[in-house]
Amino acid sequence: MRGMRWLLLVAIAAILGGVVYQYRAQKKLLAGHTPVAPAPLSPGLSASSQHWQYRDRDLKTGRIKSDIDAESMQQVKDASRVDLKSVTMKIYGKDGSTYDLVKSAAATFNTEEKSLYSQGDVEITLNLPIEGPPPGQPTVIKTSGLTCDSTTGRVDTEQPSSFVFEKGDGKASGATYDPTSHELLMKRDVEVHWHPPGNNAKPMKIEAGTLAYHETTSEIWLKPWGRMTRESTIVEGNDVVVKLQDKVIRNITAVAAHGTEDYPTRKLRYAADEIAMDFDDDGLAQKIKGNRNASLVSTTDASETTVTADRVDMEFQPDGRESVLTQVAATGNAVVTSKPLAAPGRQLSETHVMRSQTLEMKMRPGGREMESVVTKAPGTLEFLPNQPAQHHRMLDGNNFVIAYGPENRVDSFRASNVKTRTDPTAEERRRARGASTTTSRDLEARFDPKTSRLGNMQQTGDFAYEEGDRKARAAKATMDADQNLILLDSSARMWDATGSTTADRIRLDQRTGDFLAEGNVTSSRLPEKDQKKNSEMLSGDDPLQATARKMDSRNRNRQIHYEGAVHMWQGANRIQADVVDVDRDLDPQKRSLVADGHVVTNLWEEPKDDKKKKAGPPVLTEVHAAHMVYTETNRLTYYTGGVQLSRPGLQVKGQELRAFLSEAGADSRLEKAYADGAVEIFSSGKDRTRTGTGEHAEYYTADQKVILRGPRVKMVEKVFVNPQPSTTEGKEAIYFANDDRLLMTGEPEKPGNSRINRKKGK
Repeated sequence: MRGMRWLLLVAIAAILGGVVYQYRAQKKLLAGHTPVAPAPLSPGLSASSQHWQYRDRDLKTGRIKSDIDAESMQQVKDASRVDLKSVTMKIYGKDGSTYDLVKSAAATFNTEEKSLYSQGDVEITLNLPIEGPPPGQPTVIKTSGLTCDSTTGRVDTEQPSSFVFEKGDGKASGATYDPTSHELLMKRDVEVHWHPPGNNAKPMKIEAGTLAYHETTSEIWLKPWGRMTRESTIVEGNDVVVKLQDKVIRNITAVAAHGTEDYPTRKLRYAADEIAMDFDDDGLAQKIKGNRNASLVSTTDASETTVTADRVDMEFQPDGRESVLTQVAATGNAVVTSKPLAAPGRQLSETHVMRSQTLEMKMRPGGREMESVVTKAPGTLEFLPNQPAQHHRMLDGNNFVIAYGPENRVDSFRASNVKTRTDPTAEERRRARGASTTTSRDLEARFDPKTSRLGNMQQTGDFAYEEGDRKARAAKATMDADQNLILLDSSARMWDATGSTTADRIRLDQRTGDFLAEGNVTSSRLPEKDQKKNSEMLSGDDPLQATARKMDSRNRNRQIHYEGAVHMWQGANRIQADVVDVDRDLDPQKRSLVADGHVVTNLWEEPKDDKKKKAGPPVLTEVHAAHMVYTETNRLTYYTGGVQLSRPGLQVKGQELRAFLSEAGADSRLEKAYADGAVEIFSSGKDRTRTGTGEHAEYYTADQKVILRGPRVKMVEKVFVNPQPSTTEGKEAIYFANDDRLLMTGEPEKPGNSRINRKKGK
């Protein structure tokens, strides 16, 4: 915006030159000039002259100040008016090398009001050389209806004025210049077209309701409104103040202002109650400061970014013939909203909203897209879904640093002292999913560069998670947003209304509630309130406890897989195995418990004495096997792979064993057991032991009866007082442990036989 000094030159030339000198020349003419042999005056005239000339010199130096030439002069008789026609005036510069030329078809001087008035057109040409043609386009001003106060030198016109100067042109309706205050006022409909001199400068148009130029302060005031247009850049506001330095615009301030920059690949909008702009030599913006209700909107073909705050400061750098936005600082209730725009073949990502008291935004090279947003105070980052499958997320924390990739897509962000909240999608709400929250000391997140969707998020330092009654804690947690998984690492613990699990690592599926725990796993499952839903094998009021190297829980803890040195217990009852699978399905037909590898079960029972109604000593049933399956519908525990059952005074071995559990509330947990395959039974009493072999055995707890069957059943009895054992063989042996009775049955053609060895002499 160089060259605005032309406003001052217009005032000096048009007013002081074209009017004041006319007035002084006329005054000298009337006071001291005596024409030679005047022609007779026309009636009504007191004086007249043809081709009148006047030269004004400096009395001290003799320098010629001005030359005035008029075709005629007439003074009306008995009136204060003097009329001049075809007036030409040259006003010389102090160095005597240039002059200003003023032309007017007619002018009138009022001797009473001491004012000079030109009703017709006035043309003023500035800074013409005394010799030779002008080096360039001289400044030419055209106006009419001009009035000059001879006492103060103040000039005024209400008529349209136009001007042409070396770097542009302009127009206005009405103008006033006061040489005392050095102030020029262009009254209405001001329009200036200016071509700055810089190599990269672009033309600028200045429009205003009124324009006031204050020479002493080098300021231009545009009121009540002003607009500056520079190619695709427009700045508009009220009470605009333009500050000049060395004939170049350096600063503009405005009230209730707004500006736009429209380029093929980007658009910029800014507004505020107060705006201040700084410019360089080429008229390019360097800084824009918006104060109170400040806003900035940057739009590309991919996204729209909006910044609002109490104060917004923008910094620019020149890039050829453009000012490129490089940085934005927002202070006081600052909000940055990045909204993706729809385009064919491009899926909308979430809208991101960053809030803080202070934040800084840096732009990528070219000023089209964001590079980063940094907060200088506590803030919130909100993700607003634009697709049904996207989540609404809210993050509160300190020291946010958000990095952006192409098309203003979020690439990553980090923050400290963070709390997050993730709301379920509509589909998840239909599945009774609730909102989830997390807290941690530090958070880092990365996004898919193609879709800007959250990829993974890592939180470290006292991580905590909650979703409904489900809670978790760990030293570190990583969330995979695509799969909706959370990996808890180091001192991981998770719990809900059904129980808790601790491990070195826990992998949680947020969609299903399934989780995988690994390393030093300890779990505790509370029994179902409805006892009908509890497993009868390890039933009781105590929690179901377990330890293992690995635990896989599915279907809200109804299907649990334990692996690696598994120990499971409920009260005193215990299961050990390499692998244990528990199915607590809502359908009783599907409930089961399966154990594999080095299986050991310990079941304790509290038998009762029917006569005394008092509980007897606890009884332990211990079973060793390679494999075990418990089914809920028939309360059957099926052991295979080489089995050994042990109870007080009784051991049963075989290839497989079926143990039937009693109904709840019975005296004994074990109702009966069937063993098959190379069965061996060992019974011990107070004074003897019995060892039986066969292919099939049955044990009934109620009457302590053992039935042994097979092609050839053999029972060996050893009495402590007789070192020689006795042997009984047959097809079936029935042994009653309560009264130490043994019944052996053989085939009809081969009756059972016994061989009893007694001591000699007996």
